[in-house]
Amino acid sequence: MNRLPIRWKITILIFVIVSFSMLLSGLFIISDFFHTKEKELSQRALLTARTVSELPEVKHHIVGDKQSRALVNMIVERVRVIHSADYIVVLDMNKVRLSHPLPAMIGTISHGADEGPAFAEHTYTSKARGEIGTVIRAFVPIMNSDHEQIGVVIAAYRLPTFWEAMSTVKEEIAIAIVLSLLAGGSGAWLLASHIKRQMFQLEPHEIAKLLIERTEAFNAMHEGVIAIDSDERITIFNDRAKQMLGVEGDVIGQPIRSVIPDTHLPEILEVNKPIYNRELQIGNLTIWSNRIPIKVNGKTVGAIAIFQDRTEVKRLAEELTGVKAFVHALRVQNHEYMNKLHTIAGLIQLGHIEKALEYVFQVKEEQAELTQFLSRNIKDESISGLLLSKIRRGKELGIRVTIDRHSRLHRFPPRLDHHDFVVILGNLIENAFDSFRNVAGREKEVYVSIEQNEDVCSLSVEDNGQGIAREHLDRIFEEGFSTKGSDGRGIGLYLVKQIVDKGNGQIEVQSEEGKGTIFTITFDM
Repeated sequence: MNRLPIRWKITILIFVIVSFSMLLSGLFIISDFFHTKEKELSQRALLTARTVSELPEVKHHIVGDKQSRALVNMIVERVRVIHSADYIVVLDMNKVRLSHPLPAMIGTISHGADEGPAFAEHTYTSKARGEIGTVIRAFVPIMNSDHEQIGVVIAAYRLPTFWEAMSTVKEEIAIAIVLSLLAGGSGAWLLASHIKRQMFQLEPHEIAKLLIERTEAFNAMHEGVIAIDSDERITIFNDRAKQMLGVEGDVIGQPIRSVIPDTHLPEILEVNKPIYNRELQIGNLTIWSNRIPIKVNGKTVGAIAIFQDRTEVKRLAEELTGVKAFVHALRVQNHEYMNKLHTIAGLIQLGHIEKALEYVFQVKEEQAELTQFLSRNIKDESISGLLLSKIRRGKELGIRVTIDRHSRLHRFPPRLDHHDFVVILGNLIENAFDSFRNVAGREKEVYVSIEQNEDVCSLSVEDNGQGIAREHLDRIFEEGFSTKGSDGRGIGLYLVKQIVDKGNGQIEVQSEEGKGTIFTITFDM
């Protein structure tokens, strides 16, 4: 059996099911046949018994002398033949048989267990097992003209046996069986062929082999792979994905949202198009994913995500970026101090010793005040270093960067860290610097504020640059959109928006052309 092709296996299975269904249906039909037959014979027996009980000759002879009573059997036999009854028995009130199919029983006393109610003027039927088989018997009292009971009539009809019933409809049964088997067999073959085509002409062991190979191939991949069906239930979840996301056990068949609450995979079912090379934040994990809808015959039946863990790569990149920023800050600081040394040297050469000393003390106090403020109010060295470098970078560009002296930052909002704040502040301040490219004739200023309490953390970067055109406000956070050319532009604000979304924050932009722009970002604590 195991060596048979799948088509034959399915055909045999369906053929057996059809045959079994036919057997059950046949048993039900036969049961219904006997029930109907029993009801029909009960009515016939009652009709026959009533006919005998109403015959005047029977009523007259049943109370007559011995010679007269002997005529009852002859009268009843004629009725029995006419009504095709198996037997009709007439009893007087002493239960003496006045008629019976067996002459030897005439004149004997009946001791039937179910005759009692009939002698109390009750009419009824019963089913009993006798020498001739199972019979349906009707009991009808015989009443005289004064409505007094003078006897009982018992009419009986034998129920046919199973084989007798079958023999009456054997031709119909044979035709029905042959037609059913032909229809069932051909239908089974067609269904088996259709199933075979649906399975790409593969046998079960070949499908099992493919499934094992596919599973092992997914588990051997360095990338995480997760797939869901149209009901958002997991169909693929390889070992690498479990390792990256901290998932244990068998999750196949479970809703994706119950396994990964902040999943982004179901949105592919909604947009019905692939999303490539997108950085996502799932828990504390930064992943780089490709999400693609799964289509069969043009219909979307699920979605699959292939992703890599970029958390460590991102951390290293941010550290490299931080090193680059600090190198740039050192260059700016070196340039600034060279300018200050030239100023001091010039004052000394001109003989203005006191002014040179006053300038040195002034520079020292400004530097000490800013450093103490940042150390006291900003509890993260990366943020302090960034702000300090931006202030010096602004001086180099002729832009005054002012840090609100009420600013404070003691902890980061949920799901965010110092890397995220470096990206936000760094990009917003650089955008503010860029806004002065075509501005002349007025003092250039950038104002930075960081406010925090138990409930809210707010970042604000304000400039008096050229502002943003009204028609561009709705697109400034799109990836790749920029008004300053396309070479490497349009990424900064897109990254800012991604981080704000990750922290469930809100970002507000107020801008007026020719006057400046204010970016305000708020996070719940």
